[in-house]
Amino acid sequence: MGKALNKSPGGSGKLKLKKGDEVVVRTGRDKGKKGEILKVIPAENRVVVQGVNMVTKHRRPTPTAAGGIERIEAPIHASNVGLADPKTGDATRVSYKFLEDGKKVRVAKGSGEQID
Repeated sequence: MGKALNKSPGGSGKLKLKKGDEVVVRTGRDKGKKGEILKVIPAENRVVVQGVNMVTKHRRPTPTAAGGIERIEAPIHASNVGLADPKTGDATRVSYKFLEDGKKVRVAKGSGEQID
């Protein structure tokens, strides 16, 4: 038997995407769709995007809630989405830049626009 690794199955845990960001889906059946990030899962390198990767969930009725069939957003891998460029609206890569006051901000690689 080999040594146990102390690594999580996901990535490094550092994503350049945040909750509330507007993103564009780059690959998959929802390619080209735009949506807002509802949840970020850094341990798995995944994000939940509003209206993207919809799956059908069958809920069993409980004494407090009614059952039924509902459609919810499933997580999508972060590599399959790109941050929407504030200038053009297309998917872009992200870099970081320090402002003169020392604040670290995200910058769109495509247009050079400041994101936050």
